[in-house]
Amino acid sequence: MAQDEGKPGLDGVIAAVKAQAPGRGLPPVHLWNPAHRGEIDIRIRKDGVWVHEGAIISREALVRLFSTVLRRDPDGFYLVTPVEMMRIQVDDAPFVATRVDRVGEALRFLTNVGDEVEAGPDNAIRVDMDESGEPRPYVHVRRGLEALIARPVFYELVEMAQERETADGPTLGVASNGAWFPMGPARAHQL
Repeated sequence: MAQDEGKPGLDGVIAAVKAQAPGRGLPPVHLWNPAHRGEIDIRIRKDGVWVHEGAIISREALVRLFSTVLRRDPDGFYLVTPVEMMRIQVDDAPFVATRVDRVGEALRFLTNVGDEVEAGPDNAIRVDMDESGEPRPYVHVRRGLEALIARPVFYELVEMAQERETADGPTLGVASNGAWFPMGPARAHQL
């Protein structure tokens, strides 16, 4: 949407992100500590949809661009450029893992913003339980940012899971890159 780009507050973020040299990987947002700090009315919903001032940001390229300058600090999530740091709202995880593939000994995930990540010692899979007792699975993507694993992808992981005996009893889990990730008690996943 052209109107997304023209909103006050977005111009600086868009210009700064586009100024980064293409093809050089992700910007080093973890190293930037700009003096100008503020807030911008951007929210990432639980389903991974980005919203600005109540309107969905429908340009996939713009969402991907913003995702490259997203940073999680102890007090929240920020879009960070060398000159400004704008706080945004994130309802759950900022990304959604929409696909998983077994590649040799690794589980490779694809996110809704185009990140590919292999689960392993540096990119753990974890499963929390929500208030209703339903599993909420996540995979670490980069620098403290996680992706909620979409339900169909989680079902694929359950199909791949193997049972192991742990201190908590029989547990289902998956292995990737030499690490094993528990997904829950084996009895909870039986149909």
